[in-house]
Amino acid sequence: MPARLVAVAAVILAVATAAVAQTPVETAHTLVARYHEDPAAIDRARGLLEVALAKDRQVETMIMLSYVYFLWGDTRAKTDDEKLAAYDQGRQLGERAVELAPKNAEAHVWYAINTARYGQTKGIMRSLFLLPTVQREIDTILSLEPKNIRAHSLAGNVYMEVPRIAGGDRARAEDYFKKGLAIDPRFTVLRVDLARLYISTGRYPEARQELTRVLQERAPRIVADWTVKDAPRARTLLESIKDKR
Repeated sequence: MPARLVAVAAVILAVATAAVAQTPVETAHTLVARYHEDPAAIDRARGLLEVALAKDRQVETMIMLSYVYFLWGDTRAKTDDEKLAAYDQGRQLGERAVELAPKNAEAHVWYAINTARYGQTKGIMRSLFLLPTVQREIDTILSLEPKNIRAHSLAGNVYMEVPRIAGGDRARAEDYFKKGLAIDPRFTVLRVDLARLYISTGRYPEARQELTRVLQERAPRIVADWTVKDAPRARTLLESIKDKR
């Protein structure tokens, strides 16, 4: 009987362990969700996913690693060269994921975002050849998921940052930002970018309103991004327009 009880206990333990075990992608999600508390969590997530991808080239692993490379470029890279290398890795992974899973909106999202960030870091005018790719990917994402919040954010930034002669359109940028906020008012980077647009067109009271809402947000959609990126940028922008009317 004791031996039988031990065997049963072992089975129960194995089932319980399997139930709580996370895949590498799930573990990476958990790690990066708290990167504001532990920035090196992004490094650990990257390492974990690289090992997992070397063993089994799953599309979901590629997508998550593409996202992690974006985060690494944004928050861990110290130089433009390091940023470019990270975004380039991210866009290559995103592109491969798109090839393997053309109907996966997240694959298109991180391919597009890393490509856009690469071009932004390299210099807008030097990277206009990437614009058709980014625009095509935005169109694809919105056809697959019309309410994809990151696609609205990216589209707004593209129309805001690109020179008018190359297709920039601040009215369209504002429209994308506002549509995105209608979908998710707690996606705080959209408010920061809408405020940047207002500042660039001299609409300072409206910019202050959006930036204040960022700082007063008590339940941001992505707490880590709000803590590390959005709230600090909002404070800096508010300070830059404190004497503007």
